[in-house]
Amino acid sequence: MSPYILLGVMVAAGLATYLIRLSFIAVEGRVRLPRWFRTALQFVPPAMLSALIAPDLLMRDGQLLLGPDNARLFAGVAAIAIAALTRSIGWTIAGGMATLVALETFL
Repeated sequence: MSPYILLGVMVAAGLATYLIRLSFIAVEGRVRLPRWFRTALQFVPPAMLSALIAPDLLMRDGQLLLGPDNARLFAGVAAIAIAALTRSIGWTIAGGMATLVALETFL
């Protein structure tokens, strides 16, 4: 495949992404979005974060791994617990990483 085609695809994808995001910013305050839509938008960031993180926690080498030897799963659960208790991003990251390092060292 030609590098120019790849460059064109990347530019087109970047432009499309930019315009989609700009559309929400540009219409802010001018268009009254339905209440159900505004309520649904609140769930987009957690859904995207879950979609990015869940495969890394639950899968290894393309296989679902839910056993006791999955250190990432236990570290993720520990990070969720720390986040719920402290509401601190710093403590959540530090606690989750410390749990992961400890489990990978000792397992």
